[in-house]
Amino acid sequence: MHQRWTKCSSLIALAAALGTAATAQDAASFLTDPHLNVVPRTAAEAARIAAVTAATTDFTAAQKFEENAAGAATVRPRTDADAFSQPSGNISFEDQLDFRVGNGLFRKIWVSSPSSTLASDGLGPLFNARSCQRCHIKDGRGHPPETADDTSISMFLRISVPAIFTSTDADALGQIEGYIATLPDPVYGSQLQDFAVQGHTAEARMDIRYDEEVITLADGATVSLRHPTYSATDLGYGPLHRDAMLSPRVAPQMIGLGLLEAISTADILANADPDDADGDGISGRPNIVWSQVHDQPMLGRFGLKAGSPTVLEQSAAAFSGDIGISNPIFTAPAGECTILQTDCRAAIHGDGDDRLYEIDQVGLDLVTFYSRNLGVPARRRVDDPQVLLGKQVFYQTGCTACHTPSFVTQRLVDRPEQSFQLIWPYTDMLLHDMGPALADNRPEARATGREWRTPPLWGIGLTQQVSGHSYFLHDGRARSLLEAILWHGGEAAPQRNKVIELPTHERDALLAYLESL
Repeated sequence: MHQRWTKCSSLIALAAALGTAATAQDAASFLTDPHLNVVPRTAAEAARIAAVTAATTDFTAAQKFEENAAGAATVRPRTDADAFSQPSGNISFEDQLDFRVGNGLFRKIWVSSPSSTLASDGLGPLFNARSCQRCHIKDGRGHPPETADDTSISMFLRISVPAIFTSTDADALGQIEGYIATLPDPVYGSQLQDFAVQGHTAEARMDIRYDEEVITLADGATVSLRHPTYSATDLGYGPLHRDAMLSPRVAPQMIGLGLLEAISTADILANADPDDADGDGISGRPNIVWSQVHDQPMLGRFGLKAGSPTVLEQSAAAFSGDIGISNPIFTAPAGECTILQTDCRAAIHGDGDDRLYEIDQVGLDLVTFYSRNLGVPARRRVDDPQVLLGKQVFYQTGCTACHTPSFVTQRLVDRPEQSFQLIWPYTDMLLHDMGPALADNRPEARATGREWRTPPLWGIGLTQQVSGHSYFLHDGRARSLLEAILWHGGEAAPQRNKVIELPTHERDALLAYLESL
């Protein structure tokens, strides 16, 4: 019951912290940035930031500094698959060593216990990958299977069931407006592992069936969208819970994470409009999650539904859930193995030596440092007339309502690479209802089954170069940027419809603009 009780107690703590008067906006108003060592902004700095991040109306030339997507941390664009694997452009010579060591740990192939390689044992027993790099190949995007027997995929199925609490607990959770409590599947945990070490049984295999839908654009061009249906087969531990909710997840690109982490929570919440008070049809909401490290509610920033507050906690959760590696934050030596998977929990693991955990705090911090400092490539073709026209279309069709172009990060004492940078990530970091077609119908904290965090767009034009494919969205169903746009529904349906009605040259310009990011 440890896994279920940990989740339950965190939910109750979150409810208690938010208090009985916590509406959607009130609950967010007290959120702080305990993960950042901040130097407060002066009034003059705040005024400069407001001016430099104001929406532009001039599309005759690129904006000042627009080419430097990550400010001083921007890196020179490369023409090979390593474009996402460079350290921040402003990293010190000394810190490059930590970056390289973190990269080594990110790429490390973990092995099962017992092993003579004590620093690398502890894999699984159940796992989705043997290394971080195995999913985030070249630090880029994962992809769904190309064929029925494709083993190079980098996606998995999350799983949860509706939570059942006592009446008192339910009352406490009811204090969080919009919060939908779920728990891991009692047998399979919170994600399905499709691999196991020798002598153990993998949990399941993911099957996908696609049905094509043809969309006709205003100029007569047609685009085919593939509708996926997911199922879990070859279940190794009996049937799933009757109310199990499955959600496919493709590994996202890794660039710029430290900069997204360094944006002020207040700046992100300033764009939230949960009740659509301005009447523009866009209702961005923050996800609020419990931080295991800081023991308090925090703004969710990372993951496809913004379910994790920091790069550190996201990294630690991936070590535990994806690879089965214990760490100081998620300490279970058997990773995702549940109490009903007795052989899995009883297996020999890699804890107990000088590391204490299968990856210790030093190793986890190095991987986190590496993940924070993967550089964002500079924009290409920023002054190209077609790209400038595409930028105008992007703005005038309303895409910036969710894909906020720019922020200025906090001034930080101990993270010079991310400190006080003008960045262009094209995300508001908020949750949006994307309609029934993209819904996974699986809640996560305050995110409903129809909501997703706005993904950053920086680097999106280099996907083919880095990852060898052009698959987009949370499950890779879109095979091109145009398909990804046409999948937008819910709050983004008006913007999608405007794109459908565009004349050919404007649609081509929009795609050229996205390819330049």
